[in-house]
Amino acid sequence: MQTKRVTIDAQHPQTEWIKEAAQLIREGQLVALPTETVYGLGANAMDAHACQEIFKVKGRPQDNPLIVHISDLAMVKRLVEEWTPQAALCADKFWPGPLTLVLEKTAFVPDVVSGGLGTVAIRMPKHPVALELIKEAGVPIAAPSANLSGKPSPTQGIHVWKDLKGKIPLILDGGPCAVGVESTVLDLTGEVPTILRPGGITKEQLEEVLGEVAVDRPAPDQAPKAPGMKYRHYAPKGELTLLIGERKNVIRKIKDELRKGHSRLKKVGILCTLESAPELHSQLPDLLFVLGSEHHPEEVAGNLYQGLRLCDEQGMDMILAEGVSEKGLGFAIMNRLHKASGQRVMRV
Repeated sequence: MQTKRVTIDAQHPQTEWIKEAAQLIREGQLVALPTETVYGLGANAMDAHACQEIFKVKGRPQDNPLIVHISDLAMVKRLVEEWTPQAALCADKFWPGPLTLVLEKTAFVPDVVSGGLGTVAIRMPKHPVALELIKEAGVPIAAPSANLSGKPSPTQGIHVWKDLKGKIPLILDGGPCAVGVESTVLDLTGEVPTILRPGGITKEQLEEVLGEVAVDRPAPDQAPKAPGMKYRHYAPKGELTLLIGERKNVIRKIKDELRKGHSRLKKVGILCTLESAPELHSQLPDLLFVLGSEHHPEEVAGNLYQGLRLCDEQGMDMILAEGVSEKGLGFAIMNRLHKASGQRVMRV
């Protein structure tokens, strides 16, 4: 398949590209599109065959649900059985934005979209290209991240091109994604709102609107209720170890692990904060990628997947990643690092 990658203005999308992409969506084909979180691989959410293609192209497990993206609240009516007061509160405060709501689905939603569950995950993206495309297509768009399943999520159009070239007809390249990690997934079907996946909206922000908010701790054999829960996601090819503790202890341990790696002739990459970079740079790692300042977690989130992909591109055998505080957005960052590490964690 010939894949076309076009540059589209993120703030004022060119009508010609939006119309072409919308036509492809209506025809049951796939389009990669930018959102504020990561790039999505979009299909008509009401077309089971088109959504099945998403799983085929990504190599995605069938029981991993898809998020349905909408451009206005009118689209909700065909998707959910009840638009609850809590859902209305969340939508009013956080939409458009990086928050996905899980609600009871209607019979109109194909089972392939819900992963065979009785619920559907919905969000309204905060990105002009995504909103214009959904509006022009006239249908909600199901879109997981536009990468091969298991690889780091794409935050730039070039990432999508490297993963999906020859597999889809069109990539809308709107430049870097602003948030850089996926949306928060919030289950509103139980008594207490429950975070199924941390993301761009923090637990603290949700608690200001809803009061008590729980965090889901799924059992290993439990079917995933939201994307990113069950399977190894966000993983680079190299073996990533996450180091957690006081900075001086983390730096000392990274130096030790770097020496061990080099003694075994391994290429070793380091992902670290701005504050730790000067001392670690002097150790001559094969790659040093600065995620951002520990005081600005939005920088770290925005750079995380780029760092993981760079480690792949430069052939790192080992990756040593410095942990950050789990407060606020740090909770989502550490969630992704834990998953990328396959739970190889050193607490020092």
